[in-house]
Amino acid sequence: MPAKKKPRRARLLVIAVVVLLVAAIGGGSFWSVSTVRASFPQTAGTVKIDGLSGEVQVKRDANGIPQVYADSTDDLFRAQGYVHAQDRFWEMDVRRHLTGGRLSEMFGEDQVETDAFLRTLGWRRVAQQEYETKLSARTKDYLKAYSAGVNAYLKERSGAELSLEYAVLGITTDYEPEPWTPVDSVAWLKAMAWDLRGNMQDEIDRALMTSRLSDKQVADLYPSYPYRRNKPIVEGGSVDQLSKEYVPAAEEDEGAGGTAGQPGAVGGTGDGTGTGGTGAVGGAGGTGAVGGTGAVGGTGAVGGTGGTTGTTGTGAGTSSQASPYVQSQLSGLADAMDAVPALLGASGSGVGSNSWVVSGAHTTTGKPMLANDPHLSPQLPSLWYQMGLHCRTVSAECPYDVAGYTFSGMPGVVIGHNQSISWGFTNLGADVTDLYLEKVTAGTYLYNGRQVPFTTRQETIEVAGGKSRKITVRSTRNGPIVSDRSDELKNVGKDAPVGDSAPDRKDGYAVSLRWTALTPGNTMDAVFEMNAATDFAGFRKAARNFAVPAQNLVYADVKGNIGYQAPGRVPVRAEGHDGSWPAPGWDPKYRWVSYIPFKSLPWEYNPKRGYIVTANQAVVDRDYPYPLTTDWGYGARSQRINDLIESKIEDGGKISMGDMQSMQTDNSSEMAKLLVPYLLKIDVKDKYVRDAQDLLQGWDFDQDADSAAAAYFNAVWRNVLKLAFGNKMPKELRVKGQCLRVLPADASAPVDDLDGGDGLVRECGMRSGDQAQPDGGDRWFETVRKILPDEDNEWWNTSLEEGVTTDRDHVLAQALENARYELTSKLGKDITTWSWGRLHRLELENQTLGKGAPDLVQRLFNRGPYELGGGEATVNATGWNAAGGYRVVWVPSMRMVVNLDDFDKSRWINLTGASGHAFDSTYTDQTEKWVKGELLPWRFTKEAVAERTENTLTLKP
Repeated sequence: MPAKKKPRRARLLVIAVVVLLVAAIGGGSFWSVSTVRASFPQTAGTVKIDGLSGEVQVKRDANGIPQVYADSTDDLFRAQGYVHAQDRFWEMDVRRHLTGGRLSEMFGEDQVETDAFLRTLGWRRVAQQEYETKLSARTKDYLKAYSAGVNAYLKERSGAELSLEYAVLGITTDYEPEPWTPVDSVAWLKAMAWDLRGNMQDEIDRALMTSRLSDKQVADLYPSYPYRRNKPIVEGGSVDQLSKEYVPAAEEDEGAGGTAGQPGAVGGTGDGTGTGGTGAVGGAGGTGAVGGTGAVGGTGAVGGTGGTTGTTGTGAGTSSQASPYVQSQLSGLADAMDAVPALLGASGSGVGSNSWVVSGAHTTTGKPMLANDPHLSPQLPSLWYQMGLHCRTVSAECPYDVAGYTFSGMPGVVIGHNQSISWGFTNLGADVTDLYLEKVTAGTYLYNGRQVPFTTRQETIEVAGGKSRKITVRSTRNGPIVSDRSDELKNVGKDAPVGDSAPDRKDGYAVSLRWTALTPGNTMDAVFEMNAATDFAGFRKAARNFAVPAQNLVYADVKGNIGYQAPGRVPVRAEGHDGSWPAPGWDPKYRWVSYIPFKSLPWEYNPKRGYIVTANQAVVDRDYPYPLTTDWGYGARSQRINDLIESKIEDGGKISMGDMQSMQTDNSSEMAKLLVPYLLKIDVKDKYVRDAQDLLQGWDFDQDADSAAAAYFNAVWRNVLKLAFGNKMPKELRVKGQCLRVLPADASAPVDDLDGGDGLVRECGMRSGDQAQPDGGDRWFETVRKILPDEDNEWWNTSLEEGVTTDRDHVLAQALENARYELTSKLGKDITTWSWGRLHRLELENQTLGKGAPDLVQRLFNRGPYELGGGEATVNATGWNAAGGYRVVWVPSMRMVVNLDDFDKSRWINLTGASGHAFDSTYTDQTEKWVKGELLPWRFTKEAVAERTENTLTLKP
């Protein structure tokens, strides 16, 4: 049965309360019930739109999800733009101001620094270049049609008629939206790429750690990938030495539903090449992306000659301590990055997504099933917008019959299925960014032994209610100087411990960024090509144009085939430079050599095992010749999914749609399985603490929302991390405002007690709770796993007293005690009333007025809290940062399970709802079901859609 809407009387009562709230905020002289309802879209009847060549129907179900039917691609995408604007124009408008570095035009001077950082990156400039020089004529036509549809809606409305947020904004500004342009749509891909950029945060964190940790200690915190325990996505393939083509392992002889033929070759060698450098293209060097051993150090910018195990250094930041100036530069850069809204996801070692596909040989239908749930930052409205785009007659001129998840502000479908194939995304995690230290003198920078003038441009930032600001963006051969956007750059360090070959250090170093997304590409072409693909060869052809962000693409089709493709523009670095540390920008040998040819990127088709799992684990085994990254996810989620699938199909078992859905909400904690046996062996004398410890006896390790044991375990885990690692982090990585008394960071000699003091200094953390370390993700699972058997490992020592050390059991006992008292203060003394959900709560916040605005305004737009199960590095990845607390900071932003036997039996859910209008009946109508792990029916065929249609809007020329 269709979902029931809230009764009209109840919704009017809520709106009346809103009017009273607004009266308190804005004086009440111009707001009414009609003001709140003014932006609700027309969903039935007829609307005339200029430029249409024929009638378009927009059919919405009870959840407001639209299915659009048209006779031409121009009409189809024009209608998509119109419908997106109906439900989500405020979100679209904010997004384009973000990507253009123009937030100050809407929200005033508080956004000037964020705008300056975004202007320095130049997302909008690159999008303009893509539109003008890279995209196909067909794609441009689609973008123009989409823009015309958005602007047709803008012609009809203004102010509160567009969205309630404009009414609130109008209290303090006279802002009016400008027309939509095709480049506004293309630029959104840069924001998508930024939040999925790979290991840039790890690169910064490693360098910042050197102020307090040795090379060996830093390496301990970035262990190599556990290939023996956690399988990579692709197993057994190789790159042919002569052709450089990736050759997958042998496929199944037959796919479910027919013979699984080899897909056609996809030509091409990638997107351009880099300049400079002569290092080898192949060879993992024994380390890099595939672990192993190798020297860390060298003689580069901040290097020494020391060596450790597990990563290959660049010689540019791996010695015992980075200079105070470099520390300041990188800390400032981290602050600037933190200020950019995380539209897709907070960074961290537990962030990721799940997608897997099972062939028909192992399903109850005899055809593939495909699941996907991207893990991104929670926001209101959801990042995703569910939609169907249907040519009434599919032909070469109008090839689209597709449905799935779209981005408001961008035409096409990003994730979903068409009439022949289905696909899902997870982040590949390739290292597509490098930070470079630049030796700056006056208006020049050092490169290859000579001073080279910067490339500069002037940018003007318009400010609502204030004076405009002018900035100068400086760029080197490597990229823009991102460290110019930090106040800390005014402090120049005097001593930078660098190698003998490093340049004069008296003026310190700036930091530049090289990033693949700052080179124009064809990703927008790929979106439309993927939407129209009908087989794996066509899917791979589309993937070839998917330059950024690099994603894991899983595939299934109605003929019974399954597949995987790694696309993306991934740099090849010179030998000795793996991208894990900031590199010396003055040395040409650290420039990128080229990009991995598309034909060499991993893929597979109908593997013998009969399923493919991608969950941000290593893509390939250690024999792959091109290092993709040194910072994979560590495979806790992916291996759990592998294990669940194997348990279902052993002895000929079959996987159902219900099984696929239940796997998505699996709450099992892999860390608890490892750590709880150690915790139960601790002899706790205090009965008050022992009562809490007893919660772990017989616990099944599921982190359900109502579980007291899950609440206590996660509190213990958080305290273990804090004691063993967190209190030893430099202030730049610790939570802002949390202060400790510690040894001075530069203490290289014994601390003398000449004044009767303890020689300690007070240091306070500097990072937001969502980004601080240790975050508790699967990197920390792997780190703790390695030291747990060693009860005297140095990390277990928490004592600052000379000659006094502590061991593992001391730390575990202290964590058990600290967690008991922490939860007593948060949840009460009675452990029978504890629950994980009371700690682990989701607040859905409007991305603009829901944060930092007056409380009354926030109440208008925000929803929650919701008590959740799941957790860190769990399949049901409701992530939290262990350094900052228990609140949910990323979530499965949507969930879908596609049935390739009958698309009408597929299922889907969104985090919130279709509407971006507060108090519309579909604003958060899917959230309660999402919390419970439920999915909505996903109708696709024309007949099935018609059965569930509640409203039909006809768009006429």
